[in-house]
Amino acid sequence: MPNVEDKLPLTAHLEELRSRLIKSLVVVVLAFIVCYSQSKYIFDFITAPLVKVLPEKSSLAILKLTEGFFTELKLSLMAAVFFSMPFILYQLWKFIAPGLYAHERRYVVSFVIVSSILFFTGALFAYYIVFPFGFQFFLSYAKGYVIANLSIQWYLSFVVRLIMGFGIIFELPVFTLFLAKMGIVTASMMKKYRRYAIVVIFIAAAILTPPDVFTQMMMAGPLLLLYEISIFVAKIFGKKENIKKEDIYD
Repeated sequence: MPNVEDKLPLTAHLEELRSRLIKSLVVVVLAFIVCYSQSKYIFDFITAPLVKVLPEKSSLAILKLTEGFFTELKLSLMAAVFFSMPFILYQLWKFIAPGLYAHERRYVVSFVIVSSILFFTGALFAYYIVFPFGFQFFLSYAKGYVIANLSIQWYLSFVVRLIMGFGIIFELPVFTLFLAKMGIVTASMMKKYRRYAIVVIFIAAAILTPPDVFTQMMMAGPLLLLYEISIFVAKIFGKKENIKKEDIYD
């Protein structure tokens, strides 16, 4: 159980948070320098799913004078955040660790590994599953005299939003694990409110994805599956639920 000595005043918590944020920022900056030096290869990789399905005469385009330069900067920054995610998750764990039980603090490595795997799995799901089908579907309207000339800045914002969105939603079982450990949610509670969760999932999918039914369904599907997995996680790792007195005598 957390010791009384571990309970720090608010100012100490804020200072600890500041320290963790600075460390994360330093790592992101260092990663940005590396990513910027390799921005051409990153750009080729991120545009590959689109290039493969671009119709004849269609292309990516620079619509503003400074668009190419700022797109390169934004792409490098997003890649830096993406590759720094394991370290950021580690800093997050170290920040919340003082509020956990002593035996729970030993799971730092497991937390970072599992969280990173889930995040990258979500990102790869977007890249290898959602993008090919989604791009092919939308570009099917570019035919005849209709040509698709897509802004590289718009394309970057589009794919980054999806990649980060899928990465975050795949963390649902980890978030559920923490909430279950703290007794905030239980498996029975999640089952009881499943129908409301489904509504929230579709709303979240609508917010995190562009305004079209196809990508919303591509995100909502995995979220529904992850919700069911989270129920199992809450049942296994959550606090034992209290048994009502009348149930004992039944």
